[in-house]
Amino acid sequence: MTELRTTPAQTVGPFFAIGLPWDDGPFVVDEGTPGAFTVAGRVLDGVGDPVPDALVEVWQADPDGRFDHPDDPRGAVSRPGFRGFGRSATDDDGRWSVRTVKPGPLPTPDGRTEAPHLNLSVLCRGVLVRLVTRVYFPDEDNSADPVLESLADAERATLVAAAVDAGYRFDIHLQGERETVFFEL
Repeated sequence: MTELRTTPAQTVGPFFAIGLPWDDGPFVVDEGTPGAFTVAGRVLDGVGDPVPDALVEVWQADPDGRFDHPDDPRGAVSRPGFRGFGRSATDDDGRWSVRTVKPGPLPTPDGRTEAPHLNLSVLCRGVLVRLVTRVYFPDEDNSADPVLESLADAERATLVAAAVDAGYRFDIHLQGERETVFFEL
């Protein structure tokens, strides 16, 4: 009799990334943009193994808190070379990175202010819909951010990047004890 093996926990895939990444995708801003830095990290599965074929998308406001979109009621982005969008495929070790600038704070409909943050989407095998999360900065005052206020301390910590020499590090944990908080849109 043949020995039966356990099937993988992730049953959707493989993830087909053909045509999704592009050469300058990881660059939200042009090289040489004042204040530019790198946000980098790894996408890890539930046991801490790297996810080598994920795709991480970043969209964000500019340093004035405006999105590069005609429907932004606060007016158009006025920073040359700011795209407000980037995309990075992960490598064999699950690493991703984007070059960007720090966004400005954002107003909320109820008159409050959201702390500067990046919005991320994660696409990968085993995931039927994109996962959406945020990256907050440890050197900003995040204390009054309404999204962070709604989370327990341990959950909140999964959304704050770590400062490193070249910018910030933000690992995305898809499952497990350190699972990143993901949002339903």
